Amino acid sequence: MDIIVGVDGSAPAKAALRWAIGQARLTGARLRAIIAWEVPVYHSWGLIPYEDFGAAAGKLLTESVQEALGLVSPPDAVVETVLPGHAAQVLIDASAHAALLVVGSRGHGAFAGTLLGSVSQLCVQHAHCPVVVVRGK
Repeated sequence: MDIIVGVDGSAPAKAALRWAIGQARLTGARLRAIIAWEVPVYHSWGLIPYEDFGAAAGKLLTESVQEALGLVSPPDAVVETVLPGHAAQVLIDASAHAALLVVGSRGHGAFAGTLLGSVSQLCVQHAHCPVVVVRGK
């Protein structure tokens, strides 16, 4: 079975990725690093400059995986996946075919040090498999 890890380039997501790499190595599981992307919402009239958001997300994912691996040998299989959609929904959907879902928590909110971020909270509440939330610090 796969271990799924959500990646967004943030420090907590990189910590989650490093944790998931270690867990995949220990268990022999395939690691699937997933990044989700959405077209940003602009609040003014005018032209939206073209950007290939999927390609930009894929580049960020590859850089994050390479940084997390560093000089350490990767688990047997690391699969990078770029998917369109809201991050929480993409990860929840992917969790239906996983043994474990790993996410980072930025802790945004009034009590930033104690609250889960919205994506991690949604994943904990709705994932189809166990979830590990890795704190950034």
